[in-house]
Amino acid sequence: MSDWLSYKYFVYIIGFAAQILFSARLLLQWIQSEKVKKVLTPELFWQLSLIASFLLFIYGWLRDDFAIMLGQSLTYFIYIRNMQLQGSWKKLPIFLRGFLFAFPFLIAVYSFNNDQIDIERLFRNEDIPLNLLIWGSVGQIIFTLRFVYQWIYSERKKESTLPFGFWLLSLLGSLMILSYAIIRRDPVLFIGQLFGFVIYSRNIFLLLKQDK
Repeated sequence: MSDWLSYKYFVYIIGFAAQILFSARLLLQWIQSEKVKKVLTPELFWQLSLIASFLLFIYGWLRDDFAIMLGQSLTYFIYIRNMQLQGSWKKLPIFLRGFLFAFPFLIAVYSFNNDQIDIERLFRNEDIPLNLLIWGSVGQIIFTLRFVYQWIYSERKKESTLPFGFWLLSLLGSLMILSYAIIRRDPVLFIGQLFGFVIYSRNIFLLLKQDK
């Protein structure tokens, strides 16, 4: 029993560490934006995003939570691309870049069981009913689309930036993931999304005021 509790706490520590980093990037972006009264995109925003995504992917894998893993898989390489656009990716040691880039693929290979992915573990988890899994996955997809939108927008501008649509999709996806976290009784997701919800709302207000 004590070993199980130790494992559970270890998993939560990883999850909360990820959410602290996600919250730190938003706090940094918010403070810098408030200083100049317009939405900024600091380099550290993407660096913290990548580290947090790395940890949250591991958390989702340890929790057998496909919705979390899906969300992080879809955004992971977009964080890397934004670091490339800002020039901070090349500053990392080459071996670290290689490991970070290959990480999701390494996890996928490791997850193979007898030459097939353990579908029972991810899609037939008794703690996550199918309808809840679908709801959480849709929320993660919407939450992820914000970065797809941001990526396309930034590629066109040839600079890393966070447009209005990014924050709007963030707000909608955050609401869905918050409800998922409440039903799932996941404190890591709940606390992380609750803090983010406030920042997303504030950035939308700043952008609307900026446009006026």
